[in-house]
This record gives sequence, C-alpha cells and structure tokens, in this order.
Amino acid sequence: MRFKLKGKTKPHPSVDEKFRLIFLILFACSLILFGLLADSPQEIIYGLRRIILDRAVLITDYIKIGGIGAAFVNAGLITLIFVFILYKMKIHISGATYAAIFTMAGFSFFGKNLFNVWFIFLGVFIYAKIQRVHLSRYIYVALYGTAMAPISTEFIFSDQLPVYFGLPLGVFLGILIGLILPPLATHLLKVHQGYNLYNVGFTAGLISTIFVALFKSYGYIPSTRLVYSKGNNELFSYFLFILFTIMVVIGYIRNNNSLKNYFKIFKYSGRLVSDFIVLEGVNLTLINMGINGIIATIYVLLVGGELSGPAIGGIFTIVGFSAFGKHPKNIIPIFLGVYLGAITKIWNINDPSIILAALFGTSLAPIAGEFGILIGILAAYIHLSVTLSVVSLHGGLNLYNNGFSAGLVAAFLVPIISALRREETS
Repeated sequence: MRFKLKGKTKPHPSVDEKFRLIFLILFACSLILFGLLADSPQEIIYGLRRIILDRAVLITDYIKIGGIGAAFVNAGLITLIFVFILYKMKIHISGATYAAIFTMAGFSFFGKNLFNVWFIFLGVFIYAKIQRVHLSRYIYVALYGTAMAPISTEFIFSDQLPVYFGLPLGVFLGILIGLILPPLATHLLKVHQGYNLYNVGFTAGLISTIFVALFKSYGYIPSTRLVYSKGNNELFSYFLFILFTIMVVIGYIRNNNSLKNYFKIFKYSGRLVSDFIVLEGVNLTLINMGINGIIATIYVLLVGGELSGPAIGGIFTIVGFSAFGKHPKNIIPIFLGVYLGAITKIWNINDPSIILAALFGTSLAPIAGEFGILIGILAAYIHLSVTLSVVSLHGGLNLYNNGFSAGLVAAFLVPIISALRREETS
C-alpha cells in the first residue's frame, strides 16, 4: 500500500535508525521476560502448545488458554521474529512500523500465534513474487493480514473435519487470502478515505465475510466464542503503567528533558497517513505512545473492565498507532462515544466486547481529529452498535472486527458530514 504523507515532513537527522530498532527489540524482550517471570518453563511450554493448537476465533484470550507466561512469551516471540524480519529486509523504521509491530504484539494475546500467522504471510510473499516486486512493498499488508489467521486454524484444528482434509484446506485458504489481500487493501482504502486507521481490518472483514458465506453454503458454520481471563488487573496494571511511563520518560529525556513541541502532534487529524515519527520525530512520538497507553489503561480500570488478553491487545494497538495517527485529542472522544452508547443501550459498560469496542474503536480517531469532538462521539456511538452486529457475518474469523466495522461507519458517516460542511460554506 502506498500513501501520500499528510502534513509537512520534518527531517530528524539526529535520531538514528538504530535507536528505533533497539526500542522495538527491548519492547519484545520485556514481554518475554515478564512471561518467564510469571510461570515456570514447563508451564510456558505446555501453555504454548495449548495456544498453538487452539482454533483462535474471536474472542479467545490466550492468557486463559495457555496461562500468563505462555501468552506473554507468545506475544514477545512473535514481536521479536517480525522485528528481525523487518531488519533483515532493511525496512525503514517509521511510525508505520511501530503501528504494525505493536498491533502484532497486541493480537498475539488473542488470536495470533507462532503457528497460524505464516500461511497468510506466505500468500502475500507469493503475490509479491507474481508481481515481480520485493516483499517490502507489501510487508505491512502481510503483517496486518494475519488478522485472518483463524481461518486457517478453524479448519486445521476443526473437530468437524478429518485432519487429512482440514489441514490442507486450512493451509490453502490462508495462502489464498494472502494472495488476494494486497490488491483489495489498496482499493478499499478509497471507501473510507483514510478515516479508518485499520484499513486492512476493513479489508479482512470483507474477505472473511465472503469466505464465511461460502462456508455456510456448504453446511460449515463457524462459531464465535467468549473466552477471557479475569482477576489480573493489579499485576497487569503494574506492568503496563511501568512500561508506558518508561516510554514517556525516554521520550522526555531525549527531548532535552522537556515536553516542548509535544502538543504539535494534536494539530494532525490522524487521517491516513499521519506518521508522527516522520512528522515530529521519535522522541515526541514515544511521549505520545506512553501517554495514550496510560489513558487507555485507566479507561479500562475506571469502567470496571478486566485487563484480559484482548484488552491488553487493544491497549497495545492504541500505543502502536500513537505513532501513526492517534493522540489524546482524537481518541478521548471515541471513548466518550462508546461510553455514552453503552449506558444508553442494552449492554454493560464493562462487558468484554464493549471494552474492546472502546479500545479498538479508536480506529475512528481521524474522524474526531478532522470533524471535531461531537462528530467523533457520534461516530463511536454508531460504531458500538455496528461492531457488535458484524461479527456474525465473519463468524469471528477476522480478528480485526472493529477495523471492519470502523470502515463501514467511516464510509457511511464521512460523505454525509463532508456534504453538510460544503453546504454550510457555500
């Protein structure tokens, strides 16, 4: 996917590529270390086995399936592996890189594992070979495309199909999805005009909806589920607050012990593409990432939610995209909109699916950034209803359910708001 960067590009010759890479490596290592401290090696190995052999459909909390140690080690290893791949491919480390890597880490707590991410990645690799271009051109599409990894494991580990049929079918479907994903992701960006930060999530929702419709027509009906952990808020709060505080402190120190120019980030709407590392530098971006992580964690705790694997995944995704479009000014209206929706509709504000709608609903942050707080609240209010409805379309086989619904909301709302704006100014 190739986009035109919004805003004025500011070079930062003093910020070297090595620091950006080292930061990602240390983040991955912190997850592994936390996991190793949480459980014994035997428990972690057993837990990883359970994680790998799971169907992984929404919502499957790996902390519940494999234990704290295995879930964190799974996330850390996946993060480390893909950072190494990007390094070997000599990918320029930018805000887009941070967004992709933190999203991979986040979803490795509920749906992505050391086994199931490779089939779609292989499909994208084959597509690049067919197009006679380097994989680096589609590397972020490949990373985000692993949102549909459960389609492979749905059949590979199906109890409805014999292994000699389910295994090759699951592998084939994963590779096929990887083949068709890049052209669709590029085209579908036009539908929401960059106001949905999770563009590949929107694409994945469309692909998985079509595939599930085909599955159902042959009598195979995938089913969603709700498996999530409880009772770890104190432990995970310490870990998350320390992690995000370290980000802020590192950015603060490297920014000459100052928050100077941080609020410049707030002037960007966040619409694709708003790469804060390129636009304002890695130091201010780290401050923004840490602050947003703290805000997101506090939100979950304030509404009485659980810091489960999926919630941590949502928080990490916000942190990653805080290098690529999100800042407090455009995510807080989304939290307010989901909160307002939850207290006026039929759901409880601390239900797991509502917590995820708030966290991942920040995909719509550019709408708040572009059109203002009230429109952002409205978008999130609508998004809450949409995201809880569309999951039935793809049967939980698209991990980026909120990215799918956010694309629909943006495609519905943005043309209306834009038209009304034109009428007011004419």
